[in-house]
Order: sequence, then C-alpha cells, then structure tokens
Amino acid sequence: MSLNRIKIESLARVEGRGGITVNFKDGKLSKVTVDIYEGPRLLETIAVGRIPSEVVSLTCRICAICTISHRYAALRAMEKALEIEIPPKVHLMRELMHCGEMIESHALHVFLLALPDYLGYPSAIHMVPDHAEDVQAGLRVKKFGVRLMELTSARPIHGENPVIGGFGKYPSKAELLRFKYEAKSLIPDAERGVEILRNLRQPTYMEEGMIFMCTKPEHEGYGWVGDRILVSTGEEFNAWDYRKLTNERVVPHSMAKRSRFQNRPYFVGALARFNLLGERLDGAAGEHFRRCYNLSWIRNPMYNNVAQAIETVWALEEVPRIVDKLVACEEDPEIVAPSRNKGAGSGAVEAPRGTLYHHYEIADGKVIHADIITPTAQFLDMMEEHIRVAAENLVKEGDTEDVELKLEMIARAYDPCISCATHLVKVNWE
Repeated sequence: MSLNRIKIESLARVEGRGGITVNFKDGKLSKVTVDIYEGPRLLETIAVGRIPSEVVSLTCRICAICTISHRYAALRAMEKALEIEIPPKVHLMRELMHCGEMIESHALHVFLLALPDYLGYPSAIHMVPDHAEDVQAGLRVKKFGVRLMELTSARPIHGENPVIGGFGKYPSKAELLRFKYEAKSLIPDAERGVEILRNLRQPTYMEEGMIFMCTKPEHEGYGWVGDRILVSTGEEFNAWDYRKLTNERVVPHSMAKRSRFQNRPYFVGALARFNLLGERLDGAAGEHFRRCYNLSWIRNPMYNNVAQAIETVWALEEVPRIVDKLVACEEDPEIVAPSRNKGAGSGAVEAPRGTLYHHYEIADGKVIHADIITPTAQFLDMMEEHIRVAAENLVKEGDTEDVELKLEMIARAYDPCISCATHLVKVNWE
C-alpha cells in the first residue's frame, strides 16, 4: 500500500478557512500547498478616504487575538505620518498592553493547543484528569493577560483606549501595583510550560535551514518594537523599507498573499526573536533560554513552542518593571495633537506570531493608501517548506503512522491562527 495523497481538510483561522494538501506521484513527493480559501477582507481598501483615528479602530479588527499588535502598529505608522512625538508614559503604557497580548496568546497556544499533541491527548480538556495543574496554570496566565489588556485598552478585544497621540484614560497606581504583584506570582505557572517542553523530545523529521527576521528594539535589551528590522543573514533594514523584506506575491492555491526575502522563505515569530535577540534576555527567562537553547533552534520550527513558553515568562517579568516606571510618572499626559494633516509612515511591531507591518499615506487629513502585512502571510512559504521536508522524510523512512498529526504539529508550531481547528484530516491511500 502506497501513500498517494495527504489532505488536511480544514486549517481554520488563517485569514479564514484553510487546509494543507500533500501530493505524491510515482512514490515521490510532487507538491505541497498550504491553501487559504476565504476571499480577501479588503480592509486596506475600506480604510481609504477615512480619517486616521477611524482607520486605527478599523484595521485592528483584522484579528481578535492580535488586536493590540494591529492597533499598536497602526498607531506607530499614523504618528510617524502626522509627526507626533508621544511622551514616555505613553510608550510605557503601550509596552504594558503589548505584554498583556503576548501573555494571553502564548499561554493559550502553549498550554491549550501545543501541549496536548506532545502529551498524547486530543485536546486540553482530555488532559485534565492527568494534568489538571498544568491546564489550570495555563488558564491562570491566560486570564491575567486578558485582564491586563482590559486594564490598558479598556476591553480585552478591540479596545479603544489607546489612541493616536496617547491614551484616553490611565489606570490608577493602585490598579497598576495589583497587576505588578500578580504578574510576579504567576511566573511559576508560566515556567511549568517551559519545563514540560524542555523535557520532551522534539521531532526532527522537518528540519531545514531558515532565515529569521524580527524588529530590533530601540534599546540594548529584549523587546518587541523598533524602527529597524534584523535579518539572520546579518543585514539590517529600516522598517520603512518593509516591502524590500516582504516582497508580497500571489499564489494560485491561496487567497492569502505570500512573502519572500531575496526569493527565499523566512520565519517570523518567537523562534526568530530568540535566534536574533535571545542573548539579550535577562532574569528567569534568560536562564531558561540558556538552558534550553541548542543549534536545532535554527533548523526546527517545533522550538517555537519552547520560545513562546520562555517569552511568556519574560513578559511576566517585564510587567513589574514597566509598572514601577509608570508609578514613578507624576502626571498623565494629554493626548498629543498632530502637527500636520499629511504624510506617510510605517509601523512595525512584533505580534505574538511575528513581525507585523502597517503603512499609511495621508493627504488632507484622510488616508489615501493603506498596506498591512501580517506574520502569517510572511511565514506561509516557510511552513510549506517544512511540511514538504517532513512529508518527504516520513515517507522515505516508511514512518507514515499518524502522518497527519505529525504534519499538523508543524503547522501548530508556527502558531498561525489555525491551531484550534487542525484535527479534521483526510488521507487518501491507494
């Protein structure tokens, strides 16, 4: 009996409905596609003709999971275009809200979506009888991230409190201090995920060299925001030149655009950030990184799960540091008004899944052009490549038992917004 075709029917939440198809011909791999079926959302077109404040609230609705990152990138782009210099307290508040999103998203992925695969369970619910403490720990961390987004953004999804030039309202010192101490108390919960993954053997059947890319922090430490983009080739670019990095194109099997750097697929996300910036990590997160890191991290996307777990620890350690600085600020700054009503700006931030770009051009106070490039659109080619290598190696070695799950785990490791719906699979045998 030979394997002719693997069909993963539904990989949901990658800009809608998606799937994976692996075809074989004459016993050899002939084609691998990550397919995106849903039509484009056209938000970039809808943004045209609207005022900047309206567009910031509109475009963040691209994603309910990464709503903070989308709003943050849009704010940075708009403020560059309108020549707005924001005060230090605004920077700190945005860093704090960003931590909330990273904590919530990573905890969801690590504890509830990735760990069941490694531990042999169909879902996190099935883990409860044997791993109740691990599931509860993940839920506690996730809930904290949601509440932190609510504190800073006014609600956990599509919050309107962060605005161009500042914030509508600032939390009280008492509220901030409560979150500081709670963040510290949750670090052991986040470390449970690190320790579980550290002690599990990562599969190697998909290993392939990768190019990594992420934003360069505006300081010497670790971080998720910057105007420069680092590439593992040793090159460095201005975020304004994001088109030279992403080189978007259309492929016939997918409604989502694809990106390549110098005609090669590349990786964005926690694993990219750690390969490029991991040595900057401090505290418990830095210790975990140095204990876990090995050369396979430059070839194996499965280590993205470990990187996210460690990054969750770092974010929980970062919250108290940010809170201390915020508490030391004497006054809540007024919202800074634009100094002009025209211009162009690009904003880059690290979303949980990787580098996110927003670019806007404004004339007479209205947006005349919008361009948004998401992390998922950037790493789809790299995901296809790793699935191709895995399918080829697994078939060559005759290791076709649970082949669908093995390919799904690769997709899940990237943590695109398809992780929760990758269990409906068809395999055609002849």
